[in-house]
Order: sequence, then structure tokens, then C-alpha cells
Amino acid sequence: MKRNASKTYRALGWFLTYPEASWVGALPEMLDAIRHERALGEKRLSQLEALATVLRTGDLIEGQEHYVALFDRSRRVSLYLFEHVHGDSRDRGTAMVNLRELYASTGLLLDQNELPDFLPMYLEYLSLLPAEEARRSLCDVGPILQSIHARLAERNDRYEIVLAALLDLAGLKPAAIKSDSDVPDDTPEALDQAWEDAPVTFGPENDPTKTQGCNQVQPILQRMLELDAARREKEART
Repeated sequence: MKRNASKTYRALGWFLTYPEASWVGALPEMLDAIRHERALGEKRLSQLEALATVLRTGDLIEGQEHYVALFDRSRRVSLYLFEHVHGDSRDRGTAMVNLRELYASTGLLLDQNELPDFLPMYLEYLSLLPAEEARRSLCDVGPILQSIHARLAERNDRYEIVLAALLDLAGLKPAAIKSDSDVPDDTPEALDQAWEDAPVTFGPENDPTKTQGCNQVQPILQRMLELDAARREKEART
């Protein structure tokens, strides 16, 4: 039986949210939750503890600037899941609606200004699911997590450890994605090009359906389509 990791999902999501004073103050509590559930190995826990120390003792303004420059200015490491799937296509809006409804089916209700594909929000959703279903749902977005992790590892960025922990929970190995991040992507020209790039594609070697521990992946997009069909069927009966 898989170990419950509901608090660990929430805690890792917390690590990936915009750093504010209250956020920094809650990091010890997040680490306690991870320790208590023991869903991660000791080595990974030690790495998260070291990251928390860096985040707590560092300058808050610098930490905020680093977060924005990293996650908000590069599509390659965006924490908005559908950026890696739909980009700016019209399909993204429909996917957002369906994901909100998927969340609502578990009792997770979002404000209108909250985007459901934000990774910490998705982790909050996973925390409400039974252990095995949560792991399968994490596998659903496994290729995206692998891509973000690879990009962060290439940059030797401190947030890489959080994505590595998520891959551990999903039973996925880091992906070997061809590097093109040696070209800076924080200039206006590079940003424009990055946001025009096609969504990330993955080769067979990175297919989570062929990765140990994720042999029965059921993509989240398919789940949302099924939810859509169920809703239409219900409406037809009323």
C-alpha cells in the first residue's frame, strides 16, 4: 500500500509559491509535515531542509525577485501546467473550466482570480485524493514535471530539489531533455521567442507510461473529457 502523502503534496506546493514574510515563517511547519508522513527519503528531506534554510535566511526581496525572474519570465519552467500543453491556444480556456470542475468534485473551490493549472493548486487537489489516486494523478503531469525539473537542474537552481521530490512521489526518474537553456531567456527578445515556442514534446524514453511505478497512467486531460461527458449526460437527463 502506498504511503499517504497528502500533507507532503501541500508542503511542496508551499515551497513553490511566491515567497512572502508569512510564507517564510511557515516553512518549519511545512518541513514538519513532510517529516511526519515520511513519504520522501531521508536524503531528499535533508535537501529540502537545506533549501528551507537558504530561503529563510536569505533576503526576502532578493528571493522574490529570483522567483519572478525564474518562474514568471520563462515558459520553459512555468508553474502553470497548461502552458506546457496548450500554450496560448483557445483549448487552454476549456481545459481550465474542466479542471475547475474536477477540483470542485473533491470540494476544492477556487476564487475566480485563481488559475487552476498553477502547480501548487494542483498539488492541493492531490492532497484531497486517496493515496494511490493522488500518485496516478501526479503521474498524469509527469512529463511536465520532468521537463521543469530538467530545466531547473540545467540552471543549477535551488528550486530543482522541489521538482525532484515530486518526481520521487510519482515514481518517475529525471528526464534527459536536450539542453537549449544555455541561451539566456530573460531578455525581452528571448522571452518573446520562448512564448512563441511550441509546447514541450517528449520522446519515448521519457514516456511515463513506460516508467516504473507509473505503468497505468491516465492523463488528466482524458479525465477532464470524461467529466465533461458525465456533465452533459446529467444535463440531458434533467
